[in-house]
Amino acid sequence: MAKNLLIVESPAKAKTIEKILGEDFEVKSCYGHIRDLEKDDMGIDIKNNYRPRYIVPADKEKVVKELKSVAKKSGEVWLATDEDREGEAISWHLCEVLGLDPVTTKRIVFHEITKPAIQSAVTKPRTVDMNLVNAQQARRILDRIVGFELSPVLWRKMSMKNNLSAGRVQSVAVRIIAEREREINAFTPVSSFKIEALFTAKDVSGKAVTFSAEGRKQSSAENAEKFLQGCIKADYTVTDIQVKPGKKSPAAPFTTSTLQQEASRKLGYSVSRTMLLAQKLYESGKITYMRTDSVNLSDLAMDAAANQIKSQYGNKYHQARKFKNKNESAQEAHEAIRPTYMDAMTVEDADCRRLYELIWKRTMASQMADAELEKTIAKIRISTNKEELTASGEVLKFDGFLKVYMEDRDEEDMTEEDGQEGMLPPLTVNQKLPLKEMRAVERFTRPQPRYTEASLVKKLEELGIGRPSTYAPTISTILKRGYVEKRDKEGVKRDFRILQLKNDKIEKLVEQENTGAEKSKLFPTDLGLVVTDFLKQYFDDIMDYHFTARIEEEFDEVARGKIQWSKMIDDFYNPFKKDVENTIENAERIKGERELGIDPASGKKVVARMGRYGPMVQIGDVNDEEKPRFAKLKNTQSIETISYDEAMELFRLPRNLGPFEDKDVTVNIGRFGPYIAHDGKFYSLGKEFDPYTITFDQAQPMVVEKRAAKEQRTIKVFEKEKIQLLRGPYGPYIKQGLRNYKLPKEKQETAADLTLEEVKAIIEEVKANPPKRVPRKKKGS
Repeated sequence: MAKNLLIVESPAKAKTIEKILGEDFEVKSCYGHIRDLEKDDMGIDIKNNYRPRYIVPADKEKVVKELKSVAKKSGEVWLATDEDREGEAISWHLCEVLGLDPVTTKRIVFHEITKPAIQSAVTKPRTVDMNLVNAQQARRILDRIVGFELSPVLWRKMSMKNNLSAGRVQSVAVRIIAEREREINAFTPVSSFKIEALFTAKDVSGKAVTFSAEGRKQSSAENAEKFLQGCIKADYTVTDIQVKPGKKSPAAPFTTSTLQQEASRKLGYSVSRTMLLAQKLYESGKITYMRTDSVNLSDLAMDAAANQIKSQYGNKYHQARKFKNKNESAQEAHEAIRPTYMDAMTVEDADCRRLYELIWKRTMASQMADAELEKTIAKIRISTNKEELTASGEVLKFDGFLKVYMEDRDEEDMTEEDGQEGMLPPLTVNQKLPLKEMRAVERFTRPQPRYTEASLVKKLEELGIGRPSTYAPTISTILKRGYVEKRDKEGVKRDFRILQLKNDKIEKLVEQENTGAEKSKLFPTDLGLVVTDFLKQYFDDIMDYHFTARIEEEFDEVARGKIQWSKMIDDFYNPFKKDVENTIENAERIKGERELGIDPASGKKVVARMGRYGPMVQIGDVNDEEKPRFAKLKNTQSIETISYDEAMELFRLPRNLGPFEDKDVTVNIGRFGPYIAHDGKFYSLGKEFDPYTITFDQAQPMVVEKRAAKEQRTIKVFEKEKIQLLRGPYGPYIKQGLRNYKLPKEKQETAADLTLEEVKAIIEEVKANPPKRVPRKKKGS
């Protein structure tokens, strides 16, 4: 009897499911999407209701051929792609390509790869949900239209290489990062003085301990000094003690967004790494489906969590909780991300272990009792000026869910007081307290921090932009396109003042702090800033947060069968197309130019602007008789913030470091970065050296070392034709200009004997018959 054929997206998933279903089923993978829109004319028939034209890409032809062959021999074909819109679309594409009827073909969905879930799904199959398919198609088509129509506008209006692109969600994401950057650059810190007094009192064992109390914040150094002077020779008396019970409750189980945020904060993972590992855990049956915006847990999962908590920690630690989504547009009835088996506290896979344990702890904590606290607030009166100080302390009475897990917070949600509260010694009303010292410490207001990948995801979710499946690819795209970069920022030293009252004397001190240091933050590049400004000026709808969120809501309406997808796209496309035509005809070219001053030597203007290969500084104008001089900006500099002095410093290149073997050693920055030049040869400068500060003594050994390495690599050089025969890690090859040509195997051993004519013939042969690139297989999504 012919077997049933079950098709899933990924081979890892196929193996896991085949073990569960046994002999009646053969499980095959389609490796993600098997069709995509054609590249020509967008792959969309605009005049025919936006009808998409799909093709099977070359790298999927073999997969499709195999699936067709197996499907013909099978008794029945079942579709078991993921349960979201992308998965539904893949099932529909499989129907189209394999000649299956979507109205009758059995489609099963499950949110965990476990025996009960798979067997249950097989007993109640459904058919392809065309509303979900249409919602996915609408997103794909609309995003293709925006990308294909907007990108050429940028190419025409900007003197850059044609690798610019724009996109409905990616451009808005860049705008969010750009606006935060400009807020930071425009921010002016304001200082105030924090009053803190240190007292001693005896703890329960009779030992003297130090604790702190805070006074009213002072707006200036003069006010702070006046306050401290009013405390000279004062007595300090406890006037009131309040003990208040408090509690902390656990966070909801993970959604895609909160998992990405917490894995970033706790584990330092990028959004794409988190999703890669979560996919692996899901496909191996360890966790439920990892693309979800639901915080719901099934009754079965809650029961399993209750049993695990009671057996591991005791009954008093369990508290059943049902969480509800704040987000009304939460997609499809998924569960939160949770372990499939609650008694599995870890996994064997070393790569996935930390992420799995994070998911396990968060799930357990969500079903555990509140942590019980006791907060003590003591008021202390200053006898001389009748001012009041406040001391507070917190005692954990019952740890509850904190035994397992405590949620981290983003920088912008943190306050100065966070994590500073300790325990107070026992105090009584009217108790006199001896003062050790009182300080007024200058503190500065801070701008909002730059976004991390995780906090950007949080912001996109808050604004209703994108959905769980879009966050990771959006961030990857804006980084890859060079609109945003992820990097660290070094802090700068800043003085701050301290006024200290000790033994009835006030002392003035100045100390230093490191401020503004950041790790793995998203910075907009000059390219990102310039493109954002252009799109905001001419395509305000595309760049508008509310408009982009409304489009997402319309996709949801399509998924619910409330509106027709082609009508939705039509409403978007007609005004958008007018904007495109108007911009091409009327918009000025993008310069991103900022005037910095006048060069004293030539009397010419100094401007910072975007050039063909990125941000640069220019002295003079192209219309001048004498050619303008150019200098590339450093990675940490921006057109928007570079000063005149910093710009002029860049023109110190090229620098002549001195003679070596009767030829000058110079250092400069070129298209591919900093380099050393000597005797007509060029050697790239390592990242550890700065071209503006490198010395002759540092550069000369590098010239010797790199020249020797280059000579060792060189087999033969045809100087006039600028052709080289070189040794590479995969054997000898020809280099002509910036292009490399592989030598045929039979010529590799005798490469040194090749004549110029033979080398030219090989180049022509390779040009006429370029080697086929083997496309990398995409993993199922």
